[in-house]
Amino acid sequence: MKIYRANIIFTPTPEHFQIMEHGFVVVSDNGLVENVYSELPSQYSKEPIIDFGDKLLIPAMNDLHVHAPQYRNQGIAMDLELLPWLNTYTFPEESKYKDTRYAEKMYRRFVRDLWRVGTMRTSAFATIHREASCLLADLFREAGMGAYIGLVGMDRNGPDTLANTVDEMVRDQKALIEHLQGQDLVRPILTPRFVPSCTPAMMTAYSQLAKEYNLPVQSHLSENRSEIAWVKELEPESTCYGDAYLRYGLFGQTPTLMAHCCYTEGEELRLMKEHQVFVVHCPTSNCNLASGMAPIRTFLNEGVPVALGSDISGGHHLSIFQVMQYTLQISKLKYAQSEGKMPFLTLSEAFYLATKSGGSFFGKVGSFEPGYEFDALVIDDSDLNMDNYDLAHRLERYTYLGDDRQIVKRFCRGQEIPEPRI
Repeated sequence: MKIYRANIIFTPTPEHFQIMEHGFVVVSDNGLVENVYSELPSQYSKEPIIDFGDKLLIPAMNDLHVHAPQYRNQGIAMDLELLPWLNTYTFPEESKYKDTRYAEKMYRRFVRDLWRVGTMRTSAFATIHREASCLLADLFREAGMGAYIGLVGMDRNGPDTLANTVDEMVRDQKALIEHLQGQDLVRPILTPRFVPSCTPAMMTAYSQLAKEYNLPVQSHLSENRSEIAWVKELEPESTCYGDAYLRYGLFGQTPTLMAHCCYTEGEELRLMKEHQVFVVHCPTSNCNLASGMAPIRTFLNEGVPVALGSDISGGHHLSIFQVMQYTLQISKLKYAQSEGKMPFLTLSEAFYLATKSGGSFFGKVGSFEPGYEFDALVIDDSDLNMDNYDLAHRLERYTYLGDDRQIVKRFCRGQEIPEPRI
């Protein structure tokens, strides 16, 4: 058992923070939160206390959409929209991961930088390459950080260097599943890149894998108007882009992440709600690639689950705190666009998306409620001129002004996570 004392902040619900000034969190030996207390009960009076003083203790961040092999491209190549950007910059970089030496060099840096920015759980796209995908999984396991690893399938509309046949995808996906057998912190996730990259035969094979192994699914949805029009041409029998996944059993039949959803409405919105498909909001990427502004308030009002993603390298930074900033700012633009009819998000709502909502895809993750896995960050914000601010304002200021230099401790499932080696 471990008992930590600090200024505790978390969001059991999106509407408000639960705050305990100099409170206590009791964590069991198996890494689960037993409870949080303003005053420590007498039953723990003889237990040692790890005191973080005036520091903040918050749930760790969760990144539900990131392209690990695009790590090297972050912060560059923002001069094109989605489809030409993929062909000009992204596909050439991903093709390099056939070389496992290159893959290890870049993936080690990627995992280390996720740790650096306080992201303890990740759902990552890899590439079509089996050895590199298994290597990425091994690096997360070595680090002690949680992840879903997606070996990508794409058998049309891409370069020959990033094409795998249906049989190759199935063979390599089964190899990744076997490689991660018995693991529950790092797991496989089925990853058809998006409808334009996958023939009906590829999508059907993914559906069969989902049923056989009961695996979750991740892909892209309604990111860009040109992409949506292209899907309509490729899948004319579908009522909408989302239905193109649903018809193949890849839209909530098992837990599903769909990134972007900038133009999701009507029938597609109804299907997402009905099947509880996660929207993964990637506002930095949507700005950089001129894709659009996802209607997050609408999704929340409709009961569609929402998480946040950095979407490296469409997004320019791995920090989910930066993604929270953009989430709030985009919601204010939607508010202005709607002439005040669509309320903008609050800080507690954005924080909830980054922690408890996103964490729920991994299980009971992202909160300090009893029974939740203790994923946490300790923030020393003393260098941000925090005198005379209350704890909620300190967290707000850190969200906008802080960075990895203020994160002094990181925990995943109750274990303190040291800096991964590169």
